[in-house]
Amino acid sequence: MSKAWIFLKQLWALTLPYFKSRGGLWALGFFGFLVGLSFVIVEINVRLSYWNNRFFTALQEKNQDTFWAEIVVFAQLAGLWIAFAVLRYVLTQVFEIRWRTWLTNHFIERWTRANAAYKMQLTHRGTDNPDQRIADDLRLFVDKTLALSLSFISNAATLVSFSFVLWSLSGQVQTVTLFGADYVVPGLLFWVALVYSALITWVLHLIGRPLVRLNFERERREADFRFDLVRVRENAEAVALYGGGEAERERLSGRFEEVRRNFMAIVNRQKVLVGVQATFDQAVILVPYLVMGAAYFGGRIPLGHMTQSAGAFNSVQGAFSWFANLYTALAEWAAVVQRLTSFLQVLKQAEAQQSAFAATPAGGSDWVASDLDIALPDGRPLLSTDFTLKEGEHVLITGVSGSGKSTLFRVLAGIWPFGEGGLAIPAGAAGKGTLFLPQRPYVPVGTLRAAVAYPAKAAEVHDDVLRQALADVGLPALAGRLDDEGHWQNTLSGGELQRLALARALVQQPRWLFLDEATSAMDEAMEQRLYTLIRERLPQTTVISIGHRSSLRPFHDREFRLGPA
Repeated sequence: MSKAWIFLKQLWALTLPYFKSRGGLWALGFFGFLVGLSFVIVEINVRLSYWNNRFFTALQEKNQDTFWAEIVVFAQLAGLWIAFAVLRYVLTQVFEIRWRTWLTNHFIERWTRANAAYKMQLTHRGTDNPDQRIADDLRLFVDKTLALSLSFISNAATLVSFSFVLWSLSGQVQTVTLFGADYVVPGLLFWVALVYSALITWVLHLIGRPLVRLNFERERREADFRFDLVRVRENAEAVALYGGGEAERERLSGRFEEVRRNFMAIVNRQKVLVGVQATFDQAVILVPYLVMGAAYFGGRIPLGHMTQSAGAFNSVQGAFSWFANLYTALAEWAAVVQRLTSFLQVLKQAEAQQSAFAATPAGGSDWVASDLDIALPDGRPLLSTDFTLKEGEHVLITGVSGSGKSTLFRVLAGIWPFGEGGLAIPAGAAGKGTLFLPQRPYVPVGTLRAAVAYPAKAAEVHDDVLRQALADVGLPALAGRLDDEGHWQNTLSGGELQRLALARALVQQPRWLFLDEATSAMDEAMEQRLYTLIRERLPQTTVISIGHRSSLRPFHDREFRLGPA
């Protein structure tokens, strides 16, 4: 299968969903209207071509009345051209943002559904920077797809329209002399434009083929560099404590060196492409005049005929050379399509990847794991176990580091896909009936209100409930700052973040509360205070804890110790 056919299939797969979505007929009609505007502009260009003939002929004949009449005609045609060009630009931008909005929402919805983002992180680490693909690549895809498709259609219309014009104007310029013999070639100017354009396209394609790969690499390397900069910013305190400034400078400089080398590779290839293209572009200015010179000086065609023919020749040649003239943009477009296609393929695999653990709703009130064999992503066995978690019985899960405690936590949460076995979930435990709090809490950027209510919507929880929860977990200073916005993940300490996470438990009051080292960043006094608070404030909640500290034992009814498989 040719690369061009593969590219068209990839492009079709990325483009079709929008036009098949709700409102797709509207989008198709809107795009059709933009195409219609392009046709109107081409028609005006054709009329300007004939105006050019009449105007320069009037100059040659020194016909003042015709001169001023054509000035009025030009003003009318130019005014229409400007009006339709502005209208097409505005409507194109409207269509572009609507398409990008739909595509962005579509990709975000799929990326965040069924824990696809987490699965991709586990099994497809080669899919670099999904954030960049959604934010930047989708923007570039919509921009370039719309611009290049409208440009292609407009050029096709230009080619057809001006080919008729050029063919008709070639009636008096059909003789070509080769090796002392005269040959009559109908539509001579048309065939010269075709051969010249084919030569340009072939040469530029040979030179520019590596640009697709280089542009693909550029997007990846730029994204990797930006990601590492963000990592340093988010971990600035740890870097400072380690005294890692010099190490980070070397690492970031190394990342940027990859960006620089790729950039220079593009420049080195591009300079040859630009040089050759500029040579052809300058040479083409003379080609129509060289072909028509003998006819003009022989008095067979007037000046207006010659200038119109030259303009029509350039229009046809430019349309034929569309691929060559836009080679750089096409190479960038192809790279974006490849990146989005690879991202979409991995996304589909993540969506299709089901948990190997047969999680089924149980009629009882307990969690029951039977023949549970948990594996690592590479297939190596990690843990084999059977257990029952009874409602109302607080259980402390312990074990040496690496025994699979946190992985079991993920299995119970339903997000770990590697392994097999049965897992019976009590009725009502799914969804809001269960809350899992990891060791490193996630806090979204935004208002403190939204951070405490997460994952529920802030509007669904009364402010008094949020303030009371913050005060109860020992964060009274934050209780009056619900409207403050910030990057709370970086603003609060580890212990404060864990207390904020426990405040969520007080707000949501789940039936089952799973804690994975959820108090590891606190001192034992604060830890005991919060476990006591949970027992008092959430008497109907069953607490399952993962931890190492012996100080946790008094707050649980049973200890369940894990060992390696």
